[in-house]
Amino acid sequence: MATTLYGIKNCDTMKKARVWLDDQGVQYVFHDYKKEGVPEAELRHWIDALGWETVINRRGTTWRKLDQNLRDNMDAEQAVTVARDNPSIIKRPILQHGEALVAGFNADQWKEMI
Repeated sequence: MATTLYGIKNCDTMKKARVWLDDQGVQYVFHDYKKEGVPEAELRHWIDALGWETVINRRGTTWRKLDQNLRDNMDAEQAVTVARDNPSIIKRPILQHGEALVAGFNADQWKEMI
């Protein structure tokens, strides 16, 4: 079963997630969307499956820097555009294991999934 970890290499949460996967012996592909870009088809799938409210990190500085009107009127389509232009606004990590998909690192949740 294919496992892909999406995120940004230097993020502390990403480092924890990668260490956890390595410690569990899980083979995975790491996609750094700061370097490789955000794959639009996958981004749309994440938003469809999890909701833009889950995929978009509304606690970070990137969110706070957005125009207030844009934040107040955010929807799924706008979330795709914003995330493609600002990859650091995507919650990290996004883990896809086969058909299973999760945003954020939670070792207990991941253990059940993998």
